[in-house]
Amino acid sequence: MTRSLPLIGFLLLVGLFGFGIWWNTRHDPREVPSPLIGKPAPAFVLPLLEDPATTVSKASMLGKPYLVNVFASWCVACGEEHPVLMAEGRTLGVPLVGYDYKDAPDDARAWLARHGNPYDMVVADQPGRTAIDFGVYGAPESFLIDAKGVIRYKHIGPFTPEVIERELKPLIAQLKRGTAP
Repeated sequence: MTRSLPLIGFLLLVGLFGFGIWWNTRHDPREVPSPLIGKPAPAFVLPLLEDPATTVSKASMLGKPYLVNVFASWCVACGEEHPVLMAEGRTLGVPLVGYDYKDAPDDARAWLARHGNPYDMVVADQPGRTAIDFGVYGAPESFLIDAKGVIRYKHIGPFTPEVIERELKPLIAQLKRGTAP
């Protein structure tokens, strides 16, 4: 019996490795289900990047759907996503809210000045506390929030034109018709 323990251990490891390969071929490892989908977005009050004395709150955003895009000047993937937002942002039909995450305000302003600003407004969360309430893993991430303040969609990673056309725009159209996904 003791002579077969190494063989049993080896077979268990091979089995776990095989299961991991099988699991990853059937599931997108970037797709992290959010427990907040279908639930009210967390309450927030954040300053505008351009005017820190002015704040934006969840309550002030109620009444129409909007898309929150988490970005930062230090985020490499945000640089990949940014041209897509510049090209597609104004065609979405909902306000695009930039959410500057754990970033120095001067760095964010310089980054937007250099790359362009696709956002209708930019809020800043330098300490990152509100991002924790949203379940943000990192940047870029995006949240589609309906007119009642309920999170209807979360996208982790950079948007591509294909994802915007295939996933985001149909959901926005549903929200505008008043039918929640």
